[in-house]
Amino acid sequence: MNKPVIETKKTRKQFDKTFKQHAVALWHNCGMAATAVAAELGIHPQRLGAWRKRFAPPPPGGEGGGGAKRSAEQLEIENTGLRRENDYLRQQRDILKKTLGILSEPPSNVFNGLTR
Repeated sequence: MNKPVIETKKTRKQFDKTFKQHAVALWHNCGMAATAVAAELGIHPQRLGAWRKRFAPPPPGGEGGGGAKRSAEQLEIENTGLRRENDYLRQQRDILKKTLGILSEPPSNVFNGLTR
């Protein structure tokens, strides 16, 4: 009458490295959304995203992908501007420290700061 329910153990699909690389390349080259490409390949969209981190080509412009390389002159100009800003911020900080010191001083009279 009642048959015992035996659940079959699901096995994970194993994909080789070339399949993963081709899937990521297809996603990047076709211009479709990850969900559409994943559905077409029969995989979960999150898997495709994880594979992209490992197999996608590096972004242009080096490690951080910051775009084109900047010349030494551009870097020097930026460095000069940053030094100027740093000096300005240090002056601001020093002014605030002095102001805090002045406001934190105990009153000069002995009547609890009250003047008559």
